[in-house]
Amino acid sequence: MHSFSEQCLDMARSILGHNLDSIQPDGTILPAHAEDSRPDEPGHVAYALGEYFRATGETTLKGQDLIDLTARCVTAQMFTEPPAENGLAYAALGLLCFGPSKERNPVWERLVEETQLRIDKQLLHRSDYTNHWQAFNIAKAVARFSFGLSKKDETSRLIEQMVERINQTSSAGFFDDATTGFGGNFNLYGVLALIFTRSALQLHANSGVRDRKLPTLRTYGEKYIRMMPDLVRADGLGWAFGRAAGAYGQMHCITLILQGLRDGWIADDQKSKYFDILRRLFLFFYGTYLDQEHGFLDLRDDERTAYAQHTTRMANFDAARYLCQWSRLAKTVQMPSGAPKVEPPRTSARFVIFDKSNRKEQGLFLYRDAESGLHLQVPLISCGGHLSSDALPFPHCPGVFDWPNNVYLPIMLPELTFGDNVTLPAFYGKNCVTGLGLRNSFFFRYDQPDLINLKEEIVKGIGSVKVQWNFSGSKVACEFAYTVRQQVTLDKFRYVLAVAAPHTKYRQPGSLALGPEGFRCTVARDDFSATWRETEVTTADATYRTNYGKIHYLQHLVRDHPLVMRPGQTYRLAVNFDPQVTHVE
Repeated sequence: MHSFSEQCLDMARSILGHNLDSIQPDGTILPAHAEDSRPDEPGHVAYALGEYFRATGETTLKGQDLIDLTARCVTAQMFTEPPAENGLAYAALGLLCFGPSKERNPVWERLVEETQLRIDKQLLHRSDYTNHWQAFNIAKAVARFSFGLSKKDETSRLIEQMVERINQTSSAGFFDDATTGFGGNFNLYGVLALIFTRSALQLHANSGVRDRKLPTLRTYGEKYIRMMPDLVRADGLGWAFGRAAGAYGQMHCITLILQGLRDGWIADDQKSKYFDILRRLFLFFYGTYLDQEHGFLDLRDDERTAYAQHTTRMANFDAARYLCQWSRLAKTVQMPSGAPKVEPPRTSARFVIFDKSNRKEQGLFLYRDAESGLHLQVPLISCGGHLSSDALPFPHCPGVFDWPNNVYLPIMLPELTFGDNVTLPAFYGKNCVTGLGLRNSFFFRYDQPDLINLKEEIVKGIGSVKVQWNFSGSKVACEFAYTVRQQVTLDKFRYVLAVAAPHTKYRQPGSLALGPEGFRCTVARDDFSATWRETEVTTADATYRTNYGKIHYLQHLVRDHPLVMRPGQTYRLAVNFDPQVTHVE
């Protein structure tokens, strides 16, 4: 693991070396080409520099004074108006990385008195959050107490408040990032909230608080850790659904596993398995997002994009921060010597329940075919007010079943429009069931007693839908069965397939890809009498990109004239896929 530790530090040095020049004299961050800067970026930069100092003890890099740069970024963040509370949390932890004692903290000594007073004021103010921003409140409380700016430590109370809300919104103990509306926005930010809170606790001046709260975090962190063996693909792709996946889908998962190994949350007999998962996650991150010629993180180009709010600068400094953390964590983890024992792949399916209540059921269906390597993630969750294809309940499998990032299209799902209500069999289910079907196939099915529209509002009185997905080897079949309660007019029907290709440069050997024969899609039944439109070529359209490559074609199955749907009749759409699964060389 020490070679891994050194490799992480080398990458961190390279990434920081390419981005330090973006720090302006006033501490603000110069954005990358054609991007806008975020108000919390100086905080992200300060935390990255702080973690680099913790990992190396070095105060200069490429002739630049890191103490001075950190002081500038902290100052800029503290005087940002209106305050960016997430940035304040990152800046506070960055400052804390240089030492909890103000008298011996070299960055604190560089700050003018006005900035020191401003830090006291900014860390005191906090709003009440029900989403992942509560983790930023916890970090600010850790910093305020550790610096001696307050004799009262609110850390424990805020952590208890966070987990209390987890229990209120998830019967299974997963992090719901929704703030309003239907609820159930179970996404990657749940992992972020836990690893950020754990990182903040590690910097707490009172180690007793950390020791008392670790069992609480373990209760929830272990749930995500136990998902990893079924979530991570053979090629190392990690969390691939919901907003902010992509590079962060790799970085958050790596951090969670390393923290779990360090804290003893992973049993000894499981360590070799998680070491192999860690290796795959890292190699995919390294091969897919790092410009190895120049040594920096590359998120956006003509072929791919990232979550709209994640700027290139922020991602680069976050990557440097994580690499420094991984370097430190790797030194503390006692891994078995020799090559990890890799279990042979086996065909499996699993439904992870996120929430099960009278109101709704939500979760994640995971399917893996050992022979072809097809590995699918089907999330049945809320989009949390950020409607896009990223979190819709179809088989997410970058390289085979792709979708446009940051854009909404009804990928592999029927979109039915009734007047002002555009409905989709997404966001929630009832009676979620998974099991074995005929000939060793697996099925995943759920009901929607009431249709739901794109605003995630239950539409009473129209009708219901039953959804079933079947998986057998590399074959995928889906059926959607609609019934209406009274005669109603369907104004429009739409169903979309997206055909993408892996990135021409940033691609991990062995990754899944779609062969020249494509999906080999057949419509087994279509009671909506829709027709395939002429294939839309999107190669030159920058709107249609993924985290991993370019979407070149969209195929639309459409009925754009009214259909009178009658009660007592079931309207079915059944589509079969037999994709030609290949592997990138």
